Amino acid sequence: MPIPAVILAAGASRRLGYPKQALLWDGEPLLHRTARVALEAGFAPVSVVVGAAMEASLAALKGLPVQVVANPEWEEGMGASIRAGMAALVPQAPAVLLLVCDQPGVSRALLDEIAERHRQTPDRVVASVYAGIRGVPALFPARRFAELRALCGDRGARSLLQGNDIQEVPFPEGARDVDTPADVLPEQK
Repeated sequence: MPIPAVILAAGASRRLGYPKQALLWDGEPLLHRTARVALEAGFAPVSVVVGAAMEASLAALKGLPVQVVANPEWEEGMGASIRAGMAALVPQAPAVLLLVCDQPGVSRALLDEIAERHRQTPDRVVASVYAGIRGVPALFPARRFAELRALCGDRGARSLLQGNDIQEVPFPEGARDVDTPADVLPEQK
């Protein structure tokens, strides 16, 4: 059975000043890029949690076979978006891949490596590692779903990426995300 992916894209991009979901990166909206790569890597279904910039997000996803999940509680933070994405999963999902829409370095090779690590150790979380921390993209086995569904506030899943039972996949490009105007390359503006 394919592993579903949940892309968190409900934020308001306040520090950036405009919807990062629609920011063009190498000619492609960031959100479209993330969803396309997840689909190319074989994750299915791919659900995209939207909220603040819904119109921009929907426009950025045009032409992709993704499931859009509206998060009316997006202002609560990432925990609410994770809960919304988890609620959209099929009951028999063996695991879930969590991604965010503002990491332009996410590649099919990275997601393939995460999936391969999961196949080798299906009961363990597989997390990306960058700048000395574990983060997303991260793949959680079904036995961790209750913890994901219990997240609240503006805390994402990082608190669940502690301990010795986490498989790590190097992702140095993950340290680069798009949060402020300074994070946008001149050619992307």
